[in-house]
Amino acid sequence: MNDMTPPQKSPRLLVVGDVMLDRYWFGEVSRISPEAPVPVVRVERREERLGGAANVARNAVALGAQAGLLGVVGTDEAGDVVQKLLTDLYIDSFLNRDTAVSTIIKLRVIGRQQQLLRIDFEAPPSESVLRDKLTQFNTLLPQYDVIVLSDYAKGSLVNVAHMIEAGRRLGKCILVDPKGEDFTRYKGASILTPNKSELRHVVGSWKTEVDLTTKAQNLRRSLELEALLLTRSEEGMTLYTESDVLHIPTVAREVFDVSGAGDTVIATLATMLGAGKSLPDAVAIANRAGGIVVGKLGTATVTKEELFG
Repeated sequence: MNDMTPPQKSPRLLVVGDVMLDRYWFGEVSRISPEAPVPVVRVERREERLGGAANVARNAVALGAQAGLLGVVGTDEAGDVVQKLLTDLYIDSFLNRDTAVSTIIKLRVIGRQQQLLRIDFEAPPSESVLRDKLTQFNTLLPQYDVIVLSDYAKGSLVNVAHMIEAGRRLGKCILVDPKGEDFTRYKGASILTPNKSELRHVVGSWKTEVDLTTKAQNLRRSLELEALLLTRSEEGMTLYTESDVLHIPTVAREVFDVSGAGDTVIATLATMLGAGKSLPDAVAIANRAGGIVVGKLGTATVTKEELFG
């Protein structure tokens, strides 16, 4: 019997990774531009939300966790906005301000409830700031129950192998949302949460479920992971451990927007594990959270009431 009751304990999560600011411009589309065959959007409303690793922290506090965020932003207006949003949500902010780069921004233009365009502003952080960040990580590590490494391949987690090694030494539960074609740098983490396309980049394609299981389990063993959680969108999730393969079907009622769904899943998983839930129960609850959040527009969160109400 699954334990789907709300957690009683408020765990402490340290989220580390690529911090972003998600900007939304909402407007009406009523005509095509005379200059080019593109729609003209008359912007009527603007919204700013935490993105990337900051969205993971935001999702964790929405579920009752205490979260700290370690990452890099620029010394610019967008960095100030990120700082204010963190403060407003009572997320402990350990932002490194890098004068050499601009804060990563994803600007989405929305017309008639549809995303028409996304514009990205990004640059990798400087080496000196990354060194400071690693030192800070080692200092903060003992104060937290669960560590979440949120990799968006924007350069903030070049030291991820050192972070995992330090976390292991202290016996921490380390969850990683991975990116890229080389997962060896995540060796020794507790749980990896790739989606289908991320896993395919690393192990190649598969034709059958048996083939997928073999490839996933071989990867899990080679990386010395306790578990590999494959998120499969409309196919739900599959959890691979040494003793079992557990498949959980999707619970999404309608898929409106998948942006940020992976953030919600790993934040929920980390919060539930930190609160003492078993791994299968935590995965089932994270699957439910992912199903709820894809029914919302943009990077969104799930509340305890939605999850357990």
